[in-house]
Amino acid sequence: MNFQSIIQRTRAYLCLDCGKCTGSCPLARVDLEYSPRRIVERVLFGEAEAVMADPHLWSCMTCGLCSARCPSGVDFTRFIVEMRAEAFQAGERGIYAHNGILQELMRIQAMNVHQDRTSWLTDDMQVSDSGEYFYFVGCLPFFDVIFADLGVKTLDIARNAVRLLNRVGIAPIVSNEERCCGADLRLVGDMDSFRRLAELNVETIKASGATKVIFTCAECYNAFKTDYPAYVGQLPFETMHLTELLAERIEAGELAFEPLPGLVTYHDPCRMARYLKVHEPPRTVITSVPELELVEMEDNRERAMCCGSTAWVNCSGYSKLIQKEKLRQARETGARVMLTTCPKCQIHLSCAARDLDAEQVVEVKDVISWVGQAVRREGGV
Repeated sequence: MNFQSIIQRTRAYLCLDCGKCTGSCPLARVDLEYSPRRIVERVLFGEAEAVMADPHLWSCMTCGLCSARCPSGVDFTRFIVEMRAEAFQAGERGIYAHNGILQELMRIQAMNVHQDRTSWLTDDMQVSDSGEYFYFVGCLPFFDVIFADLGVKTLDIARNAVRLLNRVGIAPIVSNEERCCGADLRLVGDMDSFRRLAELNVETIKASGATKVIFTCAECYNAFKTDYPAYVGQLPFETMHLTELLAERIEAGELAFEPLPGLVTYHDPCRMARYLKVHEPPRTVITSVPELELVEMEDNRERAMCCGSTAWVNCSGYSKLIQKEKLRQARETGARVMLTTCPKCQIHLSCAARDLDAEQVVEVKDVISWVGQAVRREGGV
């Protein structure tokens, strides 16, 4: 195993032992045995094999706060992912949440399978078999079933996405042939399955003739835009989150909403805020809805705290502490609804909210689902 190449690629050799990564880490604040700095140091001092066998290797949420604040530019999130890939090859695994059903579901989609992924479409939705725009739905149809007990209706995101696209004159391609983006498999070290999913998805979109791919999941968006090129080369199409497209249409005067009174706050998903630097489009969409007031949390945009879990691995009591702190910040704004642009964040935070007293609860909803209630369907803007 060539750990020196990982050290070189991620600039870990530049670690100054300053501790800003550990001081920034949400997990290190609640689990005193966890330290990004210590993990890097152990590998630098020749303890890479021991790190691969350490359960803490799988606890990092890859939220990116440490990398964003490192004065030496050490890419700790990439460091962790590449160490996990080595550990995975050596037979090591984290503790998969939900009995590993989500990881297995992803791996099944990397095989030659027939899927019915579009039965959620209704007669009032306009979709196409070919065209400029491809709507990448991701795992929303599966989440809707697996997490039904949380009351999280992720297919509401997809339905409202199509209706909003229709409202701005787009009948997107929605395909039975798309697969999970594979981001979570990459984050647990299964690079072969991730690569296969990337290849299948790019082949499907390329065959459709689409030149622009729209996402409603922050992690799917980041997987395509950031990770796919390293595995399949330059993408033959553009990528954007739906809020980016809607913000453009709103500013051009092509989309308007009916009033939707209320006070909401917005949770920046890590992949949108720190990885892709997309902060304002979701806020533009929210604030364009008449009588819908947005109030910011203490930590927002690149400083936002993550949802406390990632890749459906090593979800623990520490995860719940982070999630409850996030919900506390949301409550302190006075809002009782927290919007986000990542269905996984919605799931994780909704799960933690079940443990709160009624007066403490903040409802977690997707931006697209929420503003979809206010779309002006007739009569122009």
